Amino acid sequence: MVAVFNKDLLSWYLITLKLRETVDQNLPKSGPSSPVHSIPALSQSATHPLTNGESHDNPNPDSNSNQDARQTVVEIEPVTNIIPSPISQTTSTEPHDSWITSIKQRLHEAGEIETKNPWTKLSIYRIPETLREGDEKSFVPQMVSIGPFHHGKEKLREMEQHKWRAMHRMLHRTGHEIDRYINAIRPLEEKVRSCYEGHVTMQSHELILCLVLDGTFVLELFRGATSRNGFTELGYSHHDPVFATRCAMHSIQRDMIMLENQIPLFVLDRLFAIQLDQKEHAGLVARLAICFFDPLMPTDEPLKRRDRARMESSIHKSINAMFDPLSEAGLHCLDVFRRSLLRNGPKPVPPPVWLRKWSRRNRPVADKRRQQFIHCVSELRDAGITCRRKITDKFWDISFESRGVLRIPRILIHDGTKSLFLNLIAFEQCHPDTANNMITSYVIFMDNLINTEEDVRYLHDQGIIEHWLGDDNEVAELFSRLCQEVVFDFNDSYLSHLSDHVNRYYRSRWNAWKASKHSGLETHFQPNNAAQGDDDEVLLGE
Repeated sequence: MVAVFNKDLLSWYLITLKLRETVDQNLPKSGPSSPVHSIPALSQSATHPLTNGESHDNPNPDSNSNQDARQTVVEIEPVTNIIPSPISQTTSTEPHDSWITSIKQRLHEAGEIETKNPWTKLSIYRIPETLREGDEKSFVPQMVSIGPFHHGKEKLREMEQHKWRAMHRMLHRTGHEIDRYINAIRPLEEKVRSCYEGHVTMQSHELILCLVLDGTFVLELFRGATSRNGFTELGYSHHDPVFATRCAMHSIQRDMIMLENQIPLFVLDRLFAIQLDQKEHAGLVARLAICFFDPLMPTDEPLKRRDRARMESSIHKSINAMFDPLSEAGLHCLDVFRRSLLRNGPKPVPPPVWLRKWSRRNRPVADKRRQQFIHCVSELRDAGITCRRKITDKFWDISFESRGVLRIPRILIHDGTKSLFLNLIAFEQCHPDTANNMITSYVIFMDNLINTEEDVRYLHDQGIIEHWLGDDNEVAELFSRLCQEVVFDFNDSYLSHLSDHVNRYYRSRWNAWKASKHSGLETHFQPNNAAQGDDDEVLLGE
């Protein structure tokens, strides 16, 4: 027993007792073995007078002053565990173990993706931000969407009704039901999804309908462009707002050649084979695509009339007798168009092994100063090199003659050339299997040749450049814009060997000019970059 001679302690005890009662009311009833902490109660002798034989009550009501001076004696049992102790908190490893488990799960998923290697099937890419910056219209369709990337955009919905008209016209002409095409494309869904970069968010039925609807629209355009009587042969009116309007057709062609606006070629092959009630043949649609996109060719030497006639007539003949301008099956329309541009293209001549070993220029770089193929036209002319037109329909087929003549095929530049080249370059930048990056090489070579509008004017006078732009300065700016943010390996270019010859000739004539200058024969002209020769030797590997 403990005697407490303090009113404050008694007050705390009473508060504790009240707390005990509250806790007991909230806890469930427990058996004798329940570890419920007890709070001691007041003993029966909890109140005793301070003096012997004195009652707790004050018999003298007038003695209040003495009561204040007295202390109350309280006898209590030893107070232990007055307040129930909280549940013990041990350090748990559960959150840490869960975190480690989630990391291992992510690593397992990454390993499965690595094993499947889905990147080998990619062929339709999103344009990198570095290439699209400031030039959205060159990569984003303005009139018609093809495929899932731009499907459902507000400004492109007007063309949807014409896609449904094309579907209705095709079904009426063939006598088929729509189920036949839906069921034919459904098994290709996963293969189609693997062709697109990133996750295609469209639901299964939505994607299949998009492929059938867009694919049918594309095939109607292709067939109308290759038919002898045009779209009237397919049942369309002469006044049709889409299938009979040349202005609309040019805009549609420009949209359909964009990298983000493609559907896989094997989908078009499957749909076209059903329309013709034939077995599916790879490459059948590719020949139609070449004829359809022929107006976009960057040359005024169009597809030869004989080849075009053979291609058109082969549509209704056996596949074995068809004219085949392509060595391999294409991936989509942009790839087919690129292959047709580069048919029978040259293979690059690699530099010497010792040069690849010791030179840093064999690394892909984005620095434009490291993309210098050749001097500009004005500087080449100062060294005695002239540019002449080469008669060929292959705009990339550039050659150099030992007597100092650079032969360049004619190129036609119109309002769609910029978008065409940008998408071709973007495809070569994104797709690892575009051999030699020939379009990129050609554009960078031309950008090196053209520095000013005077260079453009000279090439125009020589019959090399024909353009429908505002002035010559726009052409110079066009080539400069095409080469921005482009990663390029000089060693892989088909023009690297030719550039070495041109620059070797340039330096020999340049040294002769410098010698004549020092001898006093030439004092009236000072070139702009007389100190650039040594840098070019390092850059071009001489």
